[in-house]
Amino acid sequence: MSTIRRDESHPGLIRRNALQIGEVAERVGLSLRTVRYYEEAGLLVPTGRTPGGFRLYDDDAVDRLLLIKKMKPLGFTLEEMRSLLTVRDELADPGLTAQRRVELRERLRTWAVLAEQKLAALREQAGVAEDFVVGLHGDVERSRAGSDDPHGQPGQSAQQGRPSQVDDQQAQ
Repeated sequence: MSTIRRDESHPGLIRRNALQIGEVAERVGLSLRTVRYYEEAGLLVPTGRTPGGFRLYDDDAVDRLLLIKKMKPLGFTLEEMRSLLTVRDELADPGLTAQRRVELRERLRTWAVLAEQKLAALREQAGVAEDFVVGLHGDVERSRAGSDDPHGQPGQSAQQGRPSQVDDQQAQ
């Protein structure tokens, strides 16, 4: 449910599409705590507050959180997120000089290259994980072929090939 709020920059003007924190969290699939955390980290700024003191956000805040959600799996730090968001915010300024716009576009290209590098590293990690899963499935199939031992040694039970809890505790 959208909240109606007054626009402090234009007294008397009421804006629609102001969302309370719970609505924003639901739209982007984050917890209230995470939205507050990003606000505390300086990645998100509420557009206002209700008379009762509840934070209000606009559609730009929703878009910003969706971008943050895309950056997180790539391993961007909060500082990196803040820096990229600042570049994007500045590029949206219609009064930007041509020279500054060129500088910011170059910084944005650098961010794109970094994101590509992070994605390549994730793909490599996913490949290793896929190989591991395939290996586990192979172990399952070999164990069905008459062996309880995941290493394929016939007649040895899985329990015989595994250290006991006592051995695990002694190793610690």
